[in-house]
Amino acid sequence: MDERTLLASAIPFALRMRQSFRGIEVREGMLIQGPSGWGEFAPFDDYDDRMAARWLGTAIEAAFGDWPVPRRTSVAVNAIIPAVSADAAAVMVRDAVLGDGCTTVKVKVGTGLAADEARVASVRHSLDVALGHGRGRIRLDANAAWSGPEAITALRRLGRYGIEYVEQPCASAADLRQVRASCDVPIAIDEHIRQAPDLQALREQAAQLAELADLAIIKPTPMGGIAVALAVVASLPIPVVVSGAMESSVGLAVPTTLAGILDLDIACGLGTGALLATDVVAEPIRPIGGLVSVARRAPDLDALLDARNALGEERGQWWRERLRRAWAARESMRA
Repeated sequence: MDERTLLASAIPFALRMRQSFRGIEVREGMLIQGPSGWGEFAPFDDYDDRMAARWLGTAIEAAFGDWPVPRRTSVAVNAIIPAVSADAAAVMVRDAVLGDGCTTVKVKVGTGLAADEARVASVRHSLDVALGHGRGRIRLDANAAWSGPEAITALRRLGRYGIEYVEQPCASAADLRQVRASCDVPIAIDEHIRQAPDLQALREQAAQLAELADLAIIKPTPMGGIAVALAVVASLPIPVVVSGAMESSVGLAVPTTLAGILDLDIACGLGTGALLATDVVAEPIRPIGGLVSVARRAPDLDALLDARNALGEERGQWWRERLRRAWAARESMRA
């Protein structure tokens, strides 16, 4: 395996989002074909070369490596509600419940308490109407937007709507401890794991994470792949929820396979296909009965060509250069 082999098999793509998600309106990346199938290299723009190298490791593992055999053929998923208006959230919840069969919804928060509460209240009302009072589950994801005091204030209000857990309410460990001691809403950590500068050190310090949170969100794609994620999960003293990283339907095979290997019976954050307006497959992955299948997927030729053309040559060259930098960073870390 060398840089030339990767570049020769890498195809850049651009996929339109149905609406802006964390400021992203077009999802870009590269697909890499190997003897094992297709991998995806699509680190977000704010990932430095070292973090992008982990994503490249995931793509190499998928295209050239082996995965353990999953124990399940399908996994339950949650729907995702971006930071939209309360009215838009209600429509999205109805589509997720009635169309996709989802009964768990993750809501993005951290956009101002009034707007957050209106969005969460709308989601709770829509779930109650569609499923019956209190039957649908709501998760929150703040992406570390709050300080400790802000999180406490927000969760004391938002907790009234019946919250399963909140992902990464704060950035610092001190704030997380403060929030956990002051609020009844369970806490899940995300950025603390996938953005850890040293995953080996994280494994050695995993017991300390139980002081910060009740659950861990595992995103194998930005962590370096399934083997790395399994090693981290094995060291964690708290339950895990597998989540995606806005992959295409081809790249989504990584987190869905991990969830199938772990045989999780909790809804995972793998319903992101509903947020894509275009994809590299003919039929984007959407939940059926609240489930997505655990399987590798190959791109559809026409869809992939459309996605490549949508990116354009200049941006395609930018991605080829980014792959080179990620490869160099990966080789440096392995030296």
